[in-house]
Amino acid sequence: MPYLPPAAQPARVLVWFLHLAMPVAGLWLLLARPDLDVRWHDNHSHFWLVLVVAVGNLALGALMSAAAHRHRDARLFLVSLAFLACAGFFALHALATPQVLVRGPNAGFDMAQPVGLALAAVLALASALPLDRVGERILRYRWWWWGGGAALLAGWAVASLAGLGALARPGPGELPAALEGVAFAATAAFVGAAVRYYLLHRRSPAAVLLSLVTAFTLLAEAMVAVTLAPRWHLTWWEWHLLLTAGFGFVAYSAYIQYRREGSAGGLFDAVTLAETARRIRAEYGQALEEYVQALQRTGERRFAARLAEKFGLTEGQTAVLERAGAALAAERAQARRLNALVAVGERARVGLGEAEFLAAAVDLLRPGFGDVHIGPVTDGVASVGGRTYPATAFADGATVRSARSTAYPLMVKGRVAAVLEVGADSAADGGPELLRTLADQLSIALENARLYAELGTLFRSYLSPDVAASLLADPEQARLGGSVVEVTALFADLRGFTTFSEGVEPGEIVAMLNRYHGAAVPCVLDNGGTIVQFVGDALLALFNAPARQDDHAVRAVRAGLALQAAVDVIAAGQPGWPRFRVGINTGPALVGNIGSESLRGFNAMGDAVNVAARLQGLAEPGQVVAGHATVERLDPGADVRPLGELLVKGRRQPVRAHVVVAL
Repeated sequence: MPYLPPAAQPARVLVWFLHLAMPVAGLWLLLARPDLDVRWHDNHSHFWLVLVVAVGNLALGALMSAAAHRHRDARLFLVSLAFLACAGFFALHALATPQVLVRGPNAGFDMAQPVGLALAAVLALASALPLDRVGERILRYRWWWWGGGAALLAGWAVASLAGLGALARPGPGELPAALEGVAFAATAAFVGAAVRYYLLHRRSPAAVLLSLVTAFTLLAEAMVAVTLAPRWHLTWWEWHLLLTAGFGFVAYSAYIQYRREGSAGGLFDAVTLAETARRIRAEYGQALEEYVQALQRTGERRFAARLAEKFGLTEGQTAVLERAGAALAAERAQARRLNALVAVGERARVGLGEAEFLAAAVDLLRPGFGDVHIGPVTDGVASVGGRTYPATAFADGATVRSARSTAYPLMVKGRVAAVLEVGADSAADGGPELLRTLADQLSIALENARLYAELGTLFRSYLSPDVAASLLADPEQARLGGSVVEVTALFADLRGFTTFSEGVEPGEIVAMLNRYHGAAVPCVLDNGGTIVQFVGDALLALFNAPARQDDHAVRAVRAGLALQAAVDVIAAGQPGWPRFRVGINTGPALVGNIGSESLRGFNAMGDAVNVAARLQGLAEPGQVVAGHATVERLDPGADVRPLGELLVKGRRQPVRAHVVVAL
């Protein structure tokens, strides 16, 4: 079955409807049977009963008005004005009771309550309308509203009690015909307001909203009774009871809300506009957040007393707030520690040095664990936070405790590699289990950092950095196979290397190659190239593999020109040494791991790579010769000299080639 709020459940709706229908049925019965509508005339009883009820209702209206002022809410402000107007004129009706404060019958006695009900009806209907756009404007003139209402009530009281003007004349005993239309409109306004508040209650059920629906309905019935009932008869006394019941329902719902919350601070929050309700919830959330932050910073619990004073909380609610705040603060602190653990794990990645990792770990841990220090072990001793710890103090993974701190060993391959020091307060709050977990995770991360450093040093000595990084991050990339990718291949070879080798010692050959490659390799790597192999005096580099590069042709040519410039500097001091010639070409190639399960290498195969090798053979020492597909991708300002169509070994079709002088 779908959920129905209390006001929508059939049984409650029926009971509620009967409560509202009974006064109307009683009024109809008394008017239809005049013999039952007996007369009861007691001036003093009327005076005191009505005055006491009116004063209580004024207090209720004032309480609403204070809540409206506190929340700066236009709807609640208009509702409070409606209740104040109705209760104020009810009090004026009591004060004008004949033969108590006023000698004889007077119009003030007869007209006070119809006027008050009419004003209240207009304000009630206005409060039920959408006020999002005009609410601020209404509140801007709230002092004029209050001042005008107070002046009207005071002027009426003076005129009625002092016997001034039209209010001093004897009343007609029934509502004048000229005001019957006003009474009808006021009744319709009360009904409209009741319907609107019922719809609000359906969307967000609240006892105070349902009490307003009841109150406005009873006030509408009271307006009907005021219009039709003869003075001092039961029908006339009935509208007094209806007014009392209308205010009583609101007072009772406020009492129920007070019993439920234990505070008067939020009695009428359900009546406010949606924007005000959101603002109130935001204020509550912000206040709770500030309280939790105060607890986390200093453990200060007196902040709860300030919140209790701000929101009107009872002592019991304040105690609950203190316990809830402390629990929430502890949960937040634990969440920060767990987040710090996760962050440290994420930080231990490929390529991060040991010192850099430890420094980053300290920065990540301090928001969650407070005073944290980490120091590596050097010569058997770790210096941490101004204190020294010998590695032998952590035998079998033991901790070292003092009044100020607790130290945990970070183990790598069974030996103490570093020491984690946590302040005594943080150690007590975090708990030994969580801190031990932290030390274990840091140990794993530290061991991984060292392993990555060792592997990186080993791999990068034999592989291009891009290939090495890819393999360390994803070993699956080492599997045999590949894919077709457009690449730019660069071949560099020493012209006259064989002749040179015949006339010198092997040691001088190695020295020459190391100097040349020491200058050439950075030129390739700095432009994003991947050196896939050295073959004697030659090298092959790829661009756009394995890392993708939109400008791979430009990068390759720039690397070739830089390589020739760097080698020129070396060759200038060694006239007998051979010179590099460079060939570059762009096109599709099969790129991947080629070899066997036991031995493989990263390489590229295809016509584009073969043509680059052939163009290198056609180049003169010190030249960079590029295929037409590569030159097409260069900027128009490049200094290029066409060589025309050339026949190359192993290829039937000629190749268009160019000498690239500069970019």
